[in-house]
Amino acid sequence: MLDVGKQRADQAQGLRSLAAKRPVKVIAVSGGKGGVGKTNVCANLAVALAAMGRRVMVLDADLGLANIDVLYGLQPRATLADVVRGDCALEDIILNGPHGVRVVPGASGLTEMAELDAAALAGIVHSFSDIHDDLDVLLIDTAPGIAADVLRFSEAAHEVLVVVRDEPTSITDAYAVVKVLSCERDVQRFRIVTNMTRGSGDGVALYNKLSRVTDRFLNVSLHHTGSIPYDERVGRAVQMQTPFMTAYPASMAALSMRKLAERADSWEVPAQARGNIEFFLERLVGLKPAVMKAG
Repeated sequence: MLDVGKQRADQAQGLRSLAAKRPVKVIAVSGGKGGVGKTNVCANLAVALAAMGRRVMVLDADLGLANIDVLYGLQPRATLADVVRGDCALEDIILNGPHGVRVVPGASGLTEMAELDAAALAGIVHSFSDIHDDLDVLLIDTAPGIAADVLRFSEAAHEVLVVVRDEPTSITDAYAVVKVLSCERDVQRFRIVTNMTRGSGDGVALYNKLSRVTDRFLNVSLHHTGSIPYDERVGRAVQMQTPFMTAYPASMAALSMRKLAERADSWEVPAQARGNIEFFLERLVGLKPAVMKAG
């Protein structure tokens, strides 16, 4: 016969343990289009934060063409696709990356993952509630563009970091990401990283180009978080399948990334749940999240 009193005591203890865990800062890294260096920024920001003593996890949320594992030189035996199919739990696929960064590998070359419906995407977000790691930061490397998965993961994060480089298509697509997230998903604050800049003032000039357009047509808050200069050693590190933070720690790109990590570390986690689907919701409310509307 069940000991109801003991069961209730165990449940109460479990809830106290959940409430005692610190909320996890969740940052979605987006880029509008491919080729702007979004994944490289995400992978190296994770390493920079870990080097500061933060407990960091990276979710490779480019569901159809994942490649964080490639940049880290990892070889996953199972991916997020196996979790979605129900073949294993999320914790079973987590890998150890450089500097202790924990990695949730996505799948590559699977059409089924690139076409997940709203319920499946919400299920991925909720599955993070079962992770027992005591984390400080979750970084989400989203896919390029404005597909449903990009929007879902971005709105479920606390911060959206948009990576942009100085070319017309990048600026146009970054604006599109900001517009859709603000108008359709009620995301109002965006952190902008200008990447592959050539001169000392190029990052600010590029940010101003984007902000002039958003100021004119959108009611959003943009913040220039930092610039990562063009550095040929970044490309070398990619070929080595090693983050440039570890391969070339004295490079200009690495120095700029450390400054970006320091700024990101200062961003505050919301004091309470926002009323929509979000990662690690139970650590904000102290309760296991109930089933929420997926649409």
